[in-house]
Amino acid sequence: MIRPFRQHQLNPNSYNLRLHNELLIYTSSTLDMRRPMETTRIVIPEEGYLLEPRRLYLGRTMEYTESPAFVPLLEGRSSVARLGLCVHSTAGFGDIGFCGYWTLELFCVQPIRIYAGTEICQIFYHTIGKTERSYKGGKYQHNRDIQSSKLYLEFDTNARSPDTDSA
Repeated sequence: MIRPFRQHQLNPNSYNLRLHNELLIYTSSTLDMRRPMETTRIVIPEEGYLLEPRRLYLGRTMEYTESPAFVPLLEGRSSVARLGLCVHSTAGFGDIGFCGYWTLELFCVQPIRIYAGTEICQIFYHTIGKTERSYKGGKYQHNRDIQSSKLYLEFDTNARSPDTDSA
């Protein structure tokens, strides 16, 4: 399910997703995996917003997606990539059962002006064999906003130990 769905965003193999009008940036110059990091919210004005190289910006899609039976994959659009804008670092792979907005990890090679509502990335779906697991209770499930990293939750002292995990 993709909401809102607009027929003209449908491609032969994918569906284009649009950039929401807000971004988050981390306020600290040093990030720490074990701690929640403070962010600042930026609203993209109508005249666009100039991204700086070597800075990570978190954005999100305007579209909400749900995928109870397919593996969702998010990729940048070639027209966007040809301007030196990466829309995800390595987090383009979703889980069966994910419901929410996609957080984008925006990073540019040189300064680039971006605009809210731009068809910035594309989603496509794969089938897999029978699975017993889905992303029902994940830390990013049913999000309504841009999601900064919640990796710090995995450092909880009650979390699974690598010595006891099994594949």
